[in-house]
Amino acid sequence: MTRMCDLPPELLEMIFTKIPITSIRTVRSTCRLWKALTKDWVLGKGATREQFLGFMTMDYKVCSLRFHLCRKNKGKEDEDLLDLSIKQVDLLNQVDISKVYHCEGLVLCVAKDNSRLMVWNPYLGQTRWIVPITDFNRYDTYALGYDINHNHKIFRFTNDINQKKFISQYEIYDFSSNSWRVLKVTSDWTIDYYQRSVSLKGSSYFFAPNKIIPAFLLCFDFTRERFGPRLPLPFRSNKYGEIVTLSCVKEEQLAVLYQENEDISDILNIWITTKIEPKTLSWSKFLRVELRPFALTGVQFRNAAGSFLVDEQEKVVVLFDLEGEITIKATRYHKALIIGSDGYFKSVCLGEAAKVGEPCPITESNPIIYCPSLVCSSSYFPSMVQLNQPRKRKERDD
Repeated sequence: MTRMCDLPPELLEMIFTKIPITSIRTVRSTCRLWKALTKDWVLGKGATREQFLGFMTMDYKVCSLRFHLCRKNKGKEDEDLLDLSIKQVDLLNQVDISKVYHCEGLVLCVAKDNSRLMVWNPYLGQTRWIVPITDFNRYDTYALGYDINHNHKIFRFTNDINQKKFISQYEIYDFSSNSWRVLKVTSDWTIDYYQRSVSLKGSSYFFAPNKIIPAFLLCFDFTRERFGPRLPLPFRSNKYGEIVTLSCVKEEQLAVLYQENEDISDILNIWITTKIEPKTLSWSKFLRVELRPFALTGVQFRNAAGSFLVDEQEKVVVLFDLEGEITIKATRYHKALIIGSDGYFKSVCLGEAAKVGEPCPITESNPIIYCPSLVCSSSYFPSMVQLNQPRKRKERDD
């Protein structure tokens, strides 16, 4: 009888591509050979075989996301090969997670009750819980990155309401010292709490809206621990009701989605960076999507829903949205909308969206909101960074 370890490397690699990244730890513990083979596959060329492999939240649970589209014959959708699968991460099922952020193989999870943070290495199966020096709250914005020495850090931008005014505070957590520090940041801009950061090559990028001058991007440098100069967007943005959200492409490029105003415009535009430098960005138009032919005029991407992924090879974008009327009695559904430049369209239902029964952060009069699907990674590459829980101070002294 042929044993698994006797199979040729090519066949083993094919088998490994079908294993969820969250199960790799179990495979690695089987034997030394498999540990070596999975490490070579995951960290080597095999890791690039999956077009999209990442993580997302769905109904306050962390899920692994696998997406692959192969359009064999454009114009004949029945012949397309589509793999879109979502699976809850068993290791994290005991915790309700409201937000997720990703940086080169590590995932930062924000607990729904805002009591603590958790950093998770899916490949090694390790976690680290982090408590705050000041109370976390629902208006916090986070970013995960690393400095020039690859020491990982968490940047926290706090919006606290005091006497009906927002008071901003900036803090940074250093993994090596297991401690928080307050940063002194002088700014003439604001970052809306629902705007999520995107990490790329150790730095984190934020969209900064502005009612007076055109909006811009900001880059937070984890080595200098400060923001860089304003970076240009490929469109002029300073109007009410605009939709702007960021994503990344294969840990190499930034992507931005823009809709002028959901009430008067049914067009989405998506750009991808062609050059990223400390003081400037260059952009190229990737896709222009007219939503009306697909009856998608209600698509939103602000605080109410989602995220998007870019598939450069197949020239499509995957939009994650909530479908259905925003009323107390209505049932809404998680949807993945796959749209191409040549009129290609597919809608995949991901399941019923849970009613979370919390006051809406924008309009307190709406007593029911829904937990959106938020994708934090579109091209996961496993990390060997150790996340051993730091010992308590008393243990270190002993």
